[in-house]
Amino acid sequence: MKFKAIMFDLDGTLLNTLEDLGDSMNAMLREQEHAEHPYDFYRLAVGDGARTLVERALPEKHRDEQSITDAHAALRVHYLQHWDKKTQPYDGILTLLDALVSRGATLTILSNKPDESLQKCAKRFLPTNIFTDIRGVLPEGPIKPDPGGALDIISKSEIPRDAWLYVGDTNTDMQTAKAAGLFAIGCTWGFRERAELVSSGADAIVDHPQEILSIYDSKPH
Repeated sequence: MKFKAIMFDLDGTLLNTLEDLGDSMNAMLREQEHAEHPYDFYRLAVGDGARTLVERALPEKHRDEQSITDAHAALRVHYLQHWDKKTQPYDGILTLLDALVSRGATLTILSNKPDESLQKCAKRFLPTNIFTDIRGVLPEGPIKPDPGGALDIISKSEIPRDAWLYVGDTNTDMQTAKAAGLFAIGCTWGFRERAELVSSGADAIVDHPQEILSIYDSKPH
C-alpha cells in the first residue's frame, strides 16, 4: 500500500524548541534556588512530557510528589514567558510540508507537549491549516509511548495503519510508532543521537527533512 499520511512529533522534529524549554526550566530552578542545567542536559531530558522533565531537572532530594507538582506549575508560568523567544522550524521543514501538501498527504502532529502549549507553538510557527489533527497531552492522557493517541488519530482518519509514516527524534517516538504499528522514521536533526533511534526500532533514519519525501514516494509496500 502506498503511504498516504504522516504523523509528526513536534519538539525536536518540526520545531527546535530546546533553548526556550531550557530557559524556562532554568528560570523555574533559579526561582526555587536550585542549580540550573546546560542545554545539553535538556536535550536528553525532554521528550516524555513536562512533568517528567521537571522531575529529571530537580535535585534528587526534591523529587517528592508535592515538589514536582509545585515545580511543574511554576514551569508553566515561565514557559508562557519564553516559549516563542528562540523557537524556530528546523531548516527544510516548511519546504517539506509544502511538498507533502502538493502530494495530497494527510498530515498530523502528536506531541508529549501539554496541549495548550502545543496549540500555541503550532499556530505561531507552522501553517496549522494543513494539519488534520494537532494533539498534545491533556490531563486525562495518554502520553507517548502509549500508542493510544496515535491509534485514535488513525481511527478518525479512516486511513489504514500501513499507509502511515511516523516521524520523531527520540526513543519515545520510535517506541510509540512501533506500538501503534506504524513505519517509524527517526530524524537526526533533533534532540537525540542516531544510535538511540536505531536501537529503539527506527525503520529508517533521515538526516534532512527532504529525505522524508523519498520514503513517502517509495514503491507501494
